[in-house]
Amino acid sequence: MANNLIPTTLLLILSSIIFLAKSQPFSTSLPRSTLRPERQNLTRLHFFFHDVVGGPNATAIRVAAAPITNTSTTGFGAVVIMDNLLTEGSNPNSRRVGRAQGMYASADMTNMSFMMVQNYVFDDERFNGSTLSVLGRNPITSPVRELPVVGGTGVFRFASGYAEARTIFLNETNGDAIVEYNVYVLH
Repeated sequence: MANNLIPTTLLLILSSIIFLAKSQPFSTSLPRSTLRPERQNLTRLHFFFHDVVGGPNATAIRVAAAPITNTSTTGFGAVVIMDNLLTEGSNPNSRRVGRAQGMYASADMTNMSFMMVQNYVFDDERFNGSTLSVLGRNPITSPVRELPVVGGTGVFRFASGYAEARTIFLNETNGDAIVEYNVYVLH
């Protein structure tokens, strides 16, 4: 009889766990006051993005290509994974504020334009551990580009806004670039 007690007890515990897990509703409506809209901040961030695609210390690496990538005038189909330095000044040795981690892909067959998916991961004191997520089209030859901020974590939870990008340096030989960003974010 003691041998039957252990399987019966385990079955009862497992059934209780399954019942409790299934009893949770899929969604729950919350009052708007939960989001505390009166406490929403508008923050402007200014930093420089260092895209190093050449040399032994590259921070952006091509990981995939389409059959036509190497013959396309726009590099169509190239996919690059990045972990780029973000700094306070345009010099890569200026104060580090975080990293841009994600990917970009050449997604336009006629114009130089990237589809960008990136997280700005901040390690600056004020925003340490917080992130902003950016997703959008980046026509890299335009003087100023606008990319949407679609979310964030930490200090930037519920973030929305936009990022303005301006290329301030481009090495035409190896593709390295320094891009100035002004990011305006509600959070």
